[in-house]
Amino acid sequence: MLGVAVVDALTGSAYNLLPVYAAGPAIAAARGTIRNVVAMGAVAILLCLLFAAKAHRFGALRMYVALVAIVYVTLGAVYAARCRQKTESRLLDVQEVAKTLEDVLFVPLPPAIGPVRLGASYVSASRATRVGGDLYEAVASPFGVRLVIADVQGKGLQTVRCAAVVLAAFREAGHEIEDLADIGRRIEAALDRRTDGQRFVTGILAQISPAGHFLMLNHGHPPPLLLTHDGEISSVEADETIPPFGLSALAAPVQDSVTRLTLHAGDRLLFYTDGLSEARNGEGRFYPVIERVGPLLRGGSPKESLARVRADAADFTGTQPEDDSALLLVEFTGGQAVPRDQVLGEGAA
Repeated sequence: MLGVAVVDALTGSAYNLLPVYAAGPAIAAARGTIRNVVAMGAVAILLCLLFAAKAHRFGALRMYVALVAIVYVTLGAVYAARCRQKTESRLLDVQEVAKTLEDVLFVPLPPAIGPVRLGASYVSASRATRVGGDLYEAVASPFGVRLVIADVQGKGLQTVRCAAVVLAAFREAGHEIEDLADIGRRIEAALDRRTDGQRFVTGILAQISPAGHFLMLNHGHPPPLLLTHDGEISSVEADETIPPFGLSALAAPVQDSVTRLTLHAGDRLLFYTDGLSEARNGEGRFYPVIERVGPLLRGGSPKESLARVRADAADFTGTQPEDDSALLLVEFTGGQAVPRDQVLGEGAA
């Protein structure tokens, strides 16, 4: 309105922009409160009267037409602002519920559990939420540290529901069930009972004992990468193919399909979802995980290493992520406890 007033003053009475002052309350409706809109309407009326008098048109038909236009636009702007505020209030409520759900689903992992140090990173393709269909978790058990990383097929609220079912089943069974395959069957049964059965879940169940014995069941998921203490990197391929969760009923039963290897102090395992491996650059090339992450995983805490991986992937693609991605980095400490001050320092970070 100030800009209109300046133009009105410079152009003189020949033009007289009285109706244009209605733009003030109209624009105020986009962001202001109802009180702001009414105040802008009052200012618009005042400016209209002042410039009508200045142009010797006070009481003229043009002035009354402009006043009627300002009043009608102000009333419409009040209604629009009221509707907008109601929508914003509902949106805030929904966001608060979503934030609570996200906090329940993704409890931050401790920097260390038993013989392993941990680092985790999650990036959602949606700017409105922090989580989607990817998930990870780590729990302590009498048999070693249990890990899960998984990716629910598809997008939308149903993927979040499936992720919640998988996490709940793993958290319940991971502490007490001895056989990894039985934990997988618990997850399978939970998905069968509590979802519509229209989605499958790729995932990895793993266990690391204090002695360094690593066990893994890969349900159609990208294989983890092993970075040994001497700097060699390789892909940990499954000994036998296992269908994703939700598709096991369509395949023949798989016997003794656990992949086994022995870890040494300083060895690191990177678990990831396809949001990382299928990230593309401007030329359409996929992010070459095994070629690029090796040097990035060396040195520093697991959390710092994952930050380097994220930065490198963002530099490779040059765009916002198009898919959710979860990363979980596990370092075997050789059965030695991580110093307490180091654990507290990483937790604070």
